[in-house]
Amino acid sequence: MTTLGTGVLRVRHCLRDHPLALDAALALVVLVAMITGSFVDTHAPSGPTFGTRRPESSSVFLMVLGAVALIWRRLSPMLVLAATAGLAFVELVRFEPPTPVVMSTVIALYTVAARTDRPTTWRVGLLTTAALTAAAMLFGSAPWYGQANLSVFAWTGMACAAGDAVRSRHAFVDAIRERAERAERTRDEEARRRVAEERLRIARDLHDVVAHHIALVNVQAGVAAHVMDKRPDQAKEALAHVREASRSALNELRATVGLLRQSGDPEAPTEPAPGLAVLDDLVDTVRRAGLPVEVACTDGWPPLPAAVDLAAYRVIQEALTNVRKHAGPGAKAEVSVVQVGATAEVTVIDNGSGGGVNNGDGGGHGLLGMRERVTALGGSLTAGPRYSGGFRVHATLPVEARTAESKESDTVGRTGENA
Repeated sequence: MTTLGTGVLRVRHCLRDHPLALDAALALVVLVAMITGSFVDTHAPSGPTFGTRRPESSSVFLMVLGAVALIWRRLSPMLVLAATAGLAFVELVRFEPPTPVVMSTVIALYTVAARTDRPTTWRVGLLTTAALTAAAMLFGSAPWYGQANLSVFAWTGMACAAGDAVRSRHAFVDAIRERAERAERTRDEEARRRVAEERLRIARDLHDVVAHHIALVNVQAGVAAHVMDKRPDQAKEALAHVREASRSALNELRATVGLLRQSGDPEAPTEPAPGLAVLDDLVDTVRRAGLPVEVACTDGWPPLPAAVDLAAYRVIQEALTNVRKHAGPGAKAEVSVVQVGATAEVTVIDNGSGGGVNNGDGGGHGLLGMRERVTALGGSLTAGPRYSGGFRVHATLPVEARTAESKESDTVGRTGENA
């Protein structure tokens, strides 16, 4: 079913990309149907029979002209309708019994109805229907109320109604799509606005806390240094104020940063941030959980900067977690960390059957968090299914360039804050 659906979708895209070829194929089908119908005798005593009637060469010529005109029905629908209606009118007036050239007019009228507005559709449709029905009634050998005359009226009327219904449906779908896109843009803009406001508020709070208490610490420390030798009691009092101000600053900073934490996060770190130095411990933990992991790392390279080292560790940790959750039973994982020039490349692949697709675009935030962490350091991260099965996460982290930039930007930031 998946292969069939993919094939149908591919054919649909191909036809959408080549509308002229689609119209040419439609014109060929209409021509075959008209020529086949021209061999049917509807006035036979025993009912419609096939093969007892042969169309004239001039009638076949009109059918060919009507079918060829349909090739340009999307480019000039009104012109094509006028041409096919004229050919059908000539057929109804000139030949007896008439051949089904009106079929091309029905297709052209449907196209006009589907690609124009409703008032134009009904004006043009009524004019075409009235002209062809009148020609069939006035110039045909059958009575004016005959079935053939009424069929001309019915087919042209249904063409108008069907084209108008298709146009209305397309307009409805486009309106829903445009409304959904507008709502998505509004939601994204609102989210970005709220994030910017929250960042500004937190930055303002941090600035107030640091500026006030650090200024107080600076003043009291200066007082303590000034009176340390002559009046040690005042120096002790000033140092007590320094201690109190620093404690207040730490408490307020802890409260402000706590707003950024999620429920379940630790109050404060109690150990150094992990890195590739403890990668073996992480891999052993995953192996004990039942996931076989193979590790390949480059030996003998200089230690990575702290931020890059932590980011590489977190990428591996999150990728292995995703493998355990989504790769399915019997999956295996491979981890490689290599240094290529001024970059460190981290790759985690698995051969699972779960696909890992839900990690990226579903409800979780694993890949999103990894991508933001890597991008913040000036690197890049790609993740997606492998052709041979399983999932692949690949992160490229700069070792030197971005760290130097970050140091420079930190220096400029500190200078600006002190100013």
